[in-house]
Amino acid sequence: MTTIGEQVDAMEARLREAMLASDVKAIDGLLADDLVFTNQAGQRLTKADDLAAHASGLLKIERMDISDQRMRPSGTCAIVTLVADVAGLYDGQRFSGRFAYTRIWEPADGHWKVAAAHCSAIG
Repeated sequence: MTTIGEQVDAMEARLREAMLASDVKAIDGLLADDLVFTNQAGQRLTKADDLAAHASGLLKIERMDISDQRMRPSGTCAIVTLVADVAGLYDGQRFSGRFAYTRIWEPADGHWKVAAAHCSAIG
């Protein structure tokens, strides 16, 4: 029997791999249908927005190095915070930066899914 921490850590690893591969099907399975993601520019994005960015090639993540990942259960959910050094292409333009992420994972249909997320640029 795995712990909630082990389950959510495994989902975080799957999400990272899916984002690096722009695997829309895998990302779709990891995000709640009513996801709200607030990005580093303060824009509120939906699951459809996130999937479209990967499917269209608008966003291509080439590197995502995770550090300082922490998880804590909260009721029926799990809260994950982490730091990610990310590089890739957005709309054909190279980008790189260090970002702090917070994700709320909730169980849905027998799987953990991201229900809400927030990203902030770090220095």
